[in-house]
Amino acid sequence: MADTTQCSKGWQGFRATIGSDALASVVVFLVALPLCMGVSIASGVPPTAGLITGIIGGLVVGFLAGSPLQVSGPAAGLTVLVWQLVQQQGLPMLGIIVLMAGLMQVLAGLLKLGQWFRAVSPAVIHGMLAGIGVLILASQFHVMLDKKPLGSGIENFFGIPAALMDTVTSGNTSLQALYIGVLTIAVIALWLAYAPGKFRILPPPLIAVVVAVIVSAVFQLKIKYIPDLLANPADINKIWSVIQFPTLEHFKHALDPAILTAAASVAFIASAETLLSASAVDKLHQGSRTNYDRELTSQGVGNTLCGVLGVLPMTGVIVRSTANVDAGAMTRASTIMHGGWLLLFATILPFTLSYIPVSSLAAILVYTGYKLAYPKAVPGLLKFGKSEVAIYIVSIAMIVATNLLEGVLLGLGLSLLKLLQAFSHLEVHWNDDIARNRIELHLKGAATLIRLPKLAAILEEVRAGAEVHIHFEHLDYIDHACLDLLSNWEKQHEITGGKLEIEWEKLSSKFHQRRTGARKADTRIITQGGHDGDIATLRSV
Repeated sequence: MADTTQCSKGWQGFRATIGSDALASVVVFLVALPLCMGVSIASGVPPTAGLITGIIGGLVVGFLAGSPLQVSGPAAGLTVLVWQLVQQQGLPMLGIIVLMAGLMQVLAGLLKLGQWFRAVSPAVIHGMLAGIGVLILASQFHVMLDKKPLGSGIENFFGIPAALMDTVTSGNTSLQALYIGVLTIAVIALWLAYAPGKFRILPPPLIAVVVAVIVSAVFQLKIKYIPDLLANPADINKIWSVIQFPTLEHFKHALDPAILTAAASVAFIASAETLLSASAVDKLHQGSRTNYDRELTSQGVGNTLCGVLGVLPMTGVIVRSTANVDAGAMTRASTIMHGGWLLLFATILPFTLSYIPVSSLAAILVYTGYKLAYPKAVPGLLKFGKSEVAIYIVSIAMIVATNLLEGVLLGLGLSLLKLLQAFSHLEVHWNDDIARNRIELHLKGAATLIRLPKLAAILEEVRAGAEVHIHFEHLDYIDHACLDLLSNWEKQHEITGGKLEIEWEKLSSKFHQRRTGARKADTRIITQGGHDGDIATLRSV
């Protein structure tokens, strides 16, 4: 009887939400369709490979996800890394790399490491996204002109003026491609600003692509279309032809250091972007909160399947996820159904891809890159100090100058150095009133074992018989070693006729407060239980 009642409630809940979820799924499908192909082009793989990744992201990851309203698929954040891997290792090895990255994510999720991926400094995350934005903009600007990217991020970026000048002066088909690209960006911007209220639900990228298709057809422009990017243009009607199953020969190289490093890079960046996106999605709705370990595991399963099929890796994507929530999605059914719409399109309507200009899809990514690269994060980072902005800028510069992995690693290294500096920085301000035989010492920062020699040297300079007052209002923390130093020095100073005034109880609390805070956090997690308790503990510590 209980099972029947529970089943009845489940059916009623499904009926109550299916309408909203179905509408949201259509909106997400329309957003995902051009982005899946655009990301594929930017990654150096066949455009239809991104559609297969999107299908897996909807039908598989959508069913397993720990963030029910997050949408997964090929993401702009991985385009630069995937493009580099395709150039260095070749397209056939991409599947092995993505497969191994997926297995790493599954293992990380099973080991409950989901929360740790969220511990990456915001300055590094924003720097990573901005650096990716610069690289996407620089490379796709050339594609928007129906040209090939020049190579590295620096070459692409500084090669833009020359490519633009050549396009304008030559007046060939590249100029027509530029017109379509500019038209696409203009439509996106105008639709975002002036679309009528009832039509705002329609995604700007899709509207822009439709306009570009119509204009290209009416004027019969001799520019590149999606089939031109395939080895065999006839394969546009055979979307599954892009699948490349790994062979035994490919698996023989799976443990090569270069392949392992590449897989770890994909796993780390995909996980960081996914969980950052999941955290942002949680702020957009009032439903179930994200289970980060489950989300990480589901992403690993999705990427493992993508690796087996030899297509693009996936992440949780904030643009599609935001569209999902804004369109009124209530449950994971919207994400799953969007994968079904992509599958239906790939099966029945692939011939429509023949009419889509490459420059239009590239223009969408140029606009996306600009939005990522725009330094909107700087004011927020400034609230936490100029050092955060410096880490942000250095991360961007390193990513553009070298590659994504080295830029992220440098940013992480700088963040750790900042943390070490914060826990080892100690300032001691000295004020000596000789007339009153009184010395004021103001401590600021963290008095730890690392700075004990500095504190001891200053205390040794105190003249015998002086009255010493130590102020610690701006002291963040003091460890046992420095407490012991002050206690022993007080006894020695009193022998010389001097005096030390210090509030030992309050100073001792600077040592105990971290341990007390940890015990309170442990109590809270035991009391609350569940995943929300984990988040509360992480933030309090």
